[in-house]
Amino acid sequence: MTSTETRAARFTRELAELKIPDPSAGRSGLWLRTGVALMVLGPVLAVVAYLMSHNTSDPLIQRDAIVIAIGGVAVAVVGAALYLRYSLTGFLRFWMARQSYDLGLLADRNSEGEV
Repeated sequence: MTSTETRAARFTRELAELKIPDPSAGRSGLWLRTGVALMVLGPVLAVVAYLMSHNTSDPLIQRDAIVIAIGGVAVAVVGAALYLRYSLTGFLRFWMARQSYDLGLLADRNSEGEV
Protein backbone atom coordinates (compact mmCIF):
# COMPACT_ATOMS: atom_id res chain seq x y z
CA MET A 1 0.00 0.00 0.00
CA THR A 2 1.36 3.40 -0.91
CA SER A 3 1.12 6.24 1.56
CA THR A 4 -0.94 8.31 -0.90
CA GLU A 5 -3.65 5.66 -1.19
CA THR A 6 -6.73 6.56 0.86
CA ARG A 7 -8.77 4.12 2.90
CA ALA A 8 -11.63 4.34 0.41
CA ALA A 9 -9.32 3.61 -2.54
CA ARG A 10 -7.82 0.66 -0.70
CA PHE A 11 -11.28 -0.66 0.19
CA THR A 12 -12.37 -0.40 -3.46
CA ARG A 13 -9.20 -2.15 -4.62
CA GLU A 14 -9.64 -4.96 -2.10
CA LEU A 15 -13.28 -5.40 -3.15
CA ALA A 16 -12.13 -5.80 -6.73
CA GLU A 17 -9.57 -8.40 -5.61
CA LEU A 18 -12.28 -10.36 -3.77
CA LYS A 19 -14.33 -10.43 -6.98
CA ILE A 20 -17.57 -9.65 -5.15
CA PRO A 21 -20.26 -8.92 -7.73
CA ASP A 22 -22.11 -5.65 -7.52
CA PRO A 23 -25.61 -6.36 -6.22
CA SER A 24 -27.13 -3.72 -8.49
CA ALA A 25 -25.88 -5.60 -11.53
CA GLY A 26 -27.08 -8.97 -12.70
CA ARG A 27 -30.17 -10.89 -11.91
CA SER A 28 -30.55 -10.12 -8.22
CA GLY A 29 -32.47 -6.94 -9.05
CA LEU A 30 -34.75 -8.91 -11.33
CA TRP A 31 -35.44 -11.50 -8.62
CA LEU A 32 -36.06 -8.72 -6.10
CA ARG A 33 -38.66 -7.10 -8.35
CA THR A 34 -40.18 -10.52 -9.06
CA GLY A 35 -40.58 -11.08 -5.33
CA VAL A 36 -42.36 -7.75 -4.91
CA ALA A 37 -44.65 -8.51 -7.87
CA LEU A 38 -45.52 -11.92 -6.42
CA MET A 39 -46.25 -10.37 -3.02
CA VAL A 40 -48.72 -8.03 -4.72
CA LEU A 41 -50.19 -10.73 -6.97
CA GLY A 42 -50.92 -13.14 -4.09
CA PRO A 43 -53.48 -10.99 -2.24
CA VAL A 44 -55.02 -9.95 -5.57
CA LEU A 45 -55.62 -13.62 -6.40
CA ALA A 46 -57.11 -14.19 -2.95
CA VAL A 47 -59.52 -11.26 -3.33
CA VAL A 48 -60.55 -12.41 -6.82
CA ALA A 49 -61.19 -15.90 -5.46
CA TYR A 50 -63.24 -14.46 -2.59
CA LEU A 51 -65.39 -12.45 -4.97
CA MET A 52 -65.70 -15.44 -7.29
CA SER A 53 -66.90 -17.72 -4.50
CA HIS A 54 -69.50 -15.24 -3.25
CA ASN A 55 -71.02 -14.56 -6.65
CA THR A 56 -72.26 -18.12 -7.15
CA SER A 57 -74.12 -20.86 -5.32
CA ASP A 58 -72.52 -23.66 -7.36
CA PRO A 59 -70.28 -25.68 -5.00
CA LEU A 60 -67.93 -26.66 -7.85
CA ILE A 61 -67.11 -23.03 -8.63
CA GLN A 62 -66.73 -22.28 -4.92
CA ARG A 63 -64.21 -25.11 -4.55
CA ASP A 64 -62.31 -23.77 -7.55
CA ALA A 65 -62.22 -20.41 -5.81
CA ILE A 66 -60.76 -22.05 -2.70
CA VAL A 67 -57.97 -23.56 -4.79
CA ILE A 68 -57.28 -20.17 -6.39
CA ALA A 69 -57.18 -18.49 -2.97
CA ILE A 70 -54.73 -21.07 -1.60
CA GLY A 71 -52.62 -20.58 -4.73
CA GLY A 72 -52.67 -16.83 -4.06
CA VAL A 73 -51.41 -17.36 -0.52
CA ALA A 74 -48.64 -19.64 -1.82
CA VAL A 75 -47.64 -17.05 -4.44
CA ALA A 76 -47.45 -14.35 -1.75
CA VAL A 77 -45.27 -16.54 0.50
CA VAL A 78 -42.90 -17.35 -2.37
CA GLY A 79 -42.72 -13.66 -3.26
CA ALA A 80 -41.88 -12.73 0.33
CA ALA A 81 -39.16 -15.39 0.45
CA LEU A 82 -37.63 -14.12 -2.81
CA TYR A 83 -37.75 -10.53 -1.60
CA LEU A 84 -36.11 -11.32 1.72
CA ARG A 85 -33.44 -13.50 0.17
CA TYR A 86 -32.30 -11.01 -2.44
CA SER A 87 -32.62 -7.89 -0.30
CA LEU A 88 -30.61 -9.43 2.53
CA THR A 89 -28.02 -10.88 0.15
CA GLY A 90 -26.95 -7.45 -1.07
CA PHE A 91 -26.71 -6.09 2.46
CA LEU A 92 -24.85 -9.09 3.90
CA ARG A 93 -22.40 -9.26 0.97
CA PHE A 94 -21.11 -5.76 1.60
CA TRP A 95 -21.28 -6.17 5.37
CA MET A 96 -18.99 -9.20 5.05
CA ALA A 97 -16.63 -7.28 2.75
CA ARG A 98 -16.53 -4.43 5.26
CA GLN A 99 -15.78 -6.87 8.09
CA SER A 100 -12.97 -8.37 6.03
CA TYR A 101 -11.54 -4.92 5.37
CA ASP A 102 -11.72 -3.92 9.04
CA LEU A 103 -10.07 -7.15 10.15
CA GLY A 104 -7.29 -6.61 7.61
CA LEU A 105 -6.80 -3.07 8.89
CA LEU A 106 -6.68 -4.34 12.46
CA ALA A 107 -4.13 -6.99 11.50
CA ASP A 108 -2.00 -4.33 9.81
CA ARG A 109 -2.11 -2.17 12.95
CA ASN A 110 -1.19 -5.11 15.16
CA SER A 111 1.69 -6.15 12.94
CA GLU A 112 3.07 -2.58 12.93
CA GLY A 113 2.88 -2.44 16.71
CA GLU A 114 4.80 -5.70 17.18
CA VAL A 115 7.78 -4.65 15.07
